[in-house]
Amino acid sequence: MSIIMAAKNEQQNHTNTLSNTEKTLHKNLGFSAIEQYKLLRTNLTFTLPADLKCAVIGVTSSIRGEGKSTTAVNLSYVLAESGKRVLLIDGDLRIPSVAKKMNIKGAPGLTNLLMGFESQRFADFKSNILDNWYIMPAGDLPPNPSELLSSHRMELVLQTLSESFDYIIVDLPPVNIVSDALAISKYIDGMVVVIREEYTEKKELEHCMRQLTLSNVKVLGCVMNESDNNKGAYGKYKKYGRYSKYNRYYYKYSDYYAKSEKND
Repeated sequence: MSIIMAAKNEQQNHTNTLSNTEKTLHKNLGFSAIEQYKLLRTNLTFTLPADLKCAVIGVTSSIRGEGKSTTAVNLSYVLAESGKRVLLIDGDLRIPSVAKKMNIKGAPGLTNLLMGFESQRFADFKSNILDNWYIMPAGDLPPNPSELLSSHRMELVLQTLSESFDYIIVDLPPVNIVSDALAISKYIDGMVVVIREEYTEKKELEHCMRQLTLSNVKVLGCVMNESDNNKGAYGKYKKYGRYSKYNRYYYKYSDYYAKSEKND
């Protein structure tokens, strides 16, 4: 495993006037972020086998809030920007965020394909930014996301999509919170782990890497992601407190189960 890059997701002073899409895409971020995303693209191409026809890459993190979705969006974007045919899939079937970031409809999407309710054309997921960049949202939220991601149908969907793309980037939930990223790992070529500087606890990262290792996941490398937004006199603790941030993130995912049990 190698360290792929260290990136700062710096935003311009006019951030508040930008749309979600404009805030997310690297071309609207600071010079450092733009160059680091390009470096990520370059290093990734050297990390993957040269004879791989279509690379299916998962992007995850140890906990929520480390910037995995933004990284997945920008990684897919810079790959498409280089002329490759790229598909970005929102594989977080519990708390999807790609559709919101890109200002597109959240459904139909991946779950609709997996459940066989929709037969979508590639053109339906084509972005309005680059002709060779496609974005598939999560779709309607299912009661069994982990089972769907590990299903044989998921394997078939990825195999079919691989025939039409050079890269498929899958945004996945945090490893330490739910098992979804581990469930789909057998169908991907490698995983990129996102770490947020001065935010990710060492023990959380160690647990994440241990889980990936035990599941025989090929970790392509780590992205060190740094946000300056919460820095100040008390750093990240000024807003959340030392432990409350974990309770907040775990609650959002555990609430999914509570709703499912209530509907049974």
